Amino acid sequence: MPEGDTVFLTCHRLHDALAGEELTRGELRHPRLATADLAGRTVREVRPAGKHLLLRLDDDRTLHSHLRMDGAWHLYAPGERWRRPGHQARAILSTAQRTAVGFNLHDLHLVRTADEHRLVGHLGPDVLGPDWDPAEAVRRLTADPDREIGLALLDQTVLAGVGNIYKTEVCFLLGRTPWSPVSEVDAAEAVRLSHELLLRNAWHPEQSTTGRRGARHWVYGRRTCLRCGGPVRRGTQGTEERVAYFCPNCQRGASRMSASRRRIG
Repeated sequence: MPEGDTVFLTCHRLHDALAGEELTRGELRHPRLATADLAGRTVREVRPAGKHLLLRLDDDRTLHSHLRMDGAWHLYAPGERWRRPGHQARAILSTAQRTAVGFNLHDLHLVRTADEHRLVGHLGPDVLGPDWDPAEAVRRLTADPDREIGLALLDQTVLAGVGNIYKTEVCFLLGRTPWSPVSEVDAAEAVRLSHELLLRNAWHPEQSTTGRRGARHWVYGRRTCLRCGGPVRRGTQGTEERVAYFCPNCQRGASRMSASRRRIG
């Protein structure tokens, strides 16, 4: 699932291409929205909310999408060949200069802008949002001190935007395994690191949590730890069995593959 920085950059690219422009084509290929036609509407802005995309129109409606595991928005010049097959297209928004195509958008809604809260109101503070509130994020993170820190960081109602890559790397930089309880972690530092790492990667597509050229991650997706060279271990976490990487040499704490009944979304 794309991380918050990927959604942030996607939204800003869509905003730069579509904001202030009238749609010459506004087709939504979704069972609930098949009769909706957005042609003639003007895009006011495109804004992220955690991992959610909000495309606001001049008729006070918002097209909401979530990329989930395989969704993506692409931008094309008029007549340019799409890089994905047409049967995956769920939204086609064209202006005189650009076409935005949303592929594999399993979550797609068209709501009144005033009702956006029904879709994103449950989210915690947006790590890359203009109203980022680290104190509130810390409050939410520490509300359940027995919860595993990895699952708490992934919970979008705690703080919005952190995905599995950043969860893994934040835990590494904290020196704690993802299964460690929140009570054993410096919560303020976890929030600070989450914000710092996502912000560092917000304006370019290549994600790096290390600051080292040619070495993107400390332990995520690696066989050996970038810091100590020891073997990286891999397990799963939560009922959705999200992958969890850690270095037993550099990270202290529990390493059991426990599950949580809390939903991550």
